[in-house]
Amino acid sequence: MDSFNSPSTKPLYRGTQIVWYIVGLIEVLLAFQFVLKLLGANPSAGFTAFIYSIAHVFAAPFISVFGVTEVAGSMFEWTTILAMFVYWIVAYGIVSLLLIGKTVSTPEAAIKLNDQQA
Repeated sequence: MDSFNSPSTKPLYRGTQIVWYIVGLIEVLLAFQFVLKLLGANPSAGFTAFIYSIAHVFAAPFISVFGVTEVAGSMFEWTTILAMFVYWIVAYGIVSLLLIGKTVSTPEAAIKLNDQQA
């Protein structure tokens, strides 16, 4: 059975789409937070407060890793950059694990093994 017609291909594809979608949302929220703080946005403005409250959930595990560079009301949050990087790496790892379950033909496996040895 070739890997294109395998019954496991579509669920794996959907699974990877879901992982990248969720991580994309997290990355966008963190990017908004980073840019708003960098530009010195008013934290009591409705949109800013909304973004900060949601993004804080995802940035919280990284808050004390690095300090914040602050100049004239603008903040460069190294921890937000770290959070974005870590979430992307975790997503890549999850997608890689999902793809391990993909059905491969013997010739396809042989080619991939040869590529890994090179």
